[in-house]
Amino acid sequence: MNAPQGKAYFIWRIPFCENGDVNAIANLAQQSGFTHLHIKVADGTYSYNLDNNGVDLVPPLITALRRKGISCWGWHYLYGNYPAQEADKAIQRINQLGLDGYALDVEGEYKEPGKDQAARTFMNRLRNSKPNFPVALCSYRYPTYHPQIPWTIFLEKCNYNMPQVYWEQAHNPGAQLRRCVSEFQAISPFRPIMPVGSAYIRGSWAPTTADILEFLQTAQALNLSAASFWEWSNTRRNLPEVWNLIRDYPWSSTPPPPDITQQYIEALNTRNPDSVLALYTSSAVHVNATRTIQGSVAIRAWYQTLFTQYLPNALFALTSSSGTGSARHFTWVASSTAGNVYNGSDVFGLSNNQVAYHYTYFTITP
Repeated sequence: MNAPQGKAYFIWRIPFCENGDVNAIANLAQQSGFTHLHIKVADGTYSYNLDNNGVDLVPPLITALRRKGISCWGWHYLYGNYPAQEADKAIQRINQLGLDGYALDVEGEYKEPGKDQAARTFMNRLRNSKPNFPVALCSYRYPTYHPQIPWTIFLEKCNYNMPQVYWEQAHNPGAQLRRCVSEFQAISPFRPIMPVGSAYIRGSWAPTTADILEFLQTAQALNLSAASFWEWSNTRRNLPEVWNLIRDYPWSSTPPPPDITQQYIEALNTRNPDSVLALYTSSAVHVNATRTIQGSVAIRAWYQTLFTQYLPNALFALTSSSGTGSARHFTWVASSTAGNVYNGSDVFGLSNNQVAYHYTYFTITP
């Protein structure tokens, strides 16, 4: 089973997209380089995107998209109150529409008590009927923020993970996407991530074109196979400059290498001092509030102590990064068996893309 590749979009209500003209949608999707679209086909136990007379608007759109070589995924908002019936609806829509994949939109309703069993019922019923069909979980970006969601129950029987990396009220999509991936890497089973980004207005907040570019570049730098955006009609109506940037972004281009700050966090997550040391010059200086050390031997010893005494079995996540050229400032968090870090704040001075100067500040909270 090959993972979807490239750029994609979510469609909520077909009549609001290009006035419901399926050929206009398909033409625009092709012109924008979208390889697949996610179309809402079910809500709870009901079919979705039917007109007022009960006519299903999805089949004509799928036909138009397929003529352009665009894959068609369905997405289904789940409530978990009638999981067997919701599974039956999913099976019906997959069979009826000949979809290429199916995304399960799991949100607040699945935080309610007793929803673990609902998740099992839904997934078992779906998989008994469709054991090899591509299915993705589409839920929150940070599992640590939403521990009530039965993540493992869903992911055990899903092929992919499509977290909603919505950076509302902020403008740091790269850091949020990296943290999202790091948090899911700590959950078993890990499924290939194909994130969904913010391309909509919420109150006075809107993503910038710089946000969108950072999100797409970060997705490629992390070697993620695909990235989608929510939501077609909102972007087209309110954010034409964002639409144009997504349209013109050349996904097929060689992805940029990860920034040194992301390489550093990834090296920390190996918990191997030599992996971290490889990012430094041989005469690098490492500074904190109480001391200054220099050179590979001293810096390696520092990381050995960090991994074994201060933050054993730690998971690190980048929360923000700024700077270009030879300077970086970044913030980070970590969780470990000895305590947590919520306020990591570091500065890099670089020489030939290696760390020549590093100031670090953090406190460990039990």
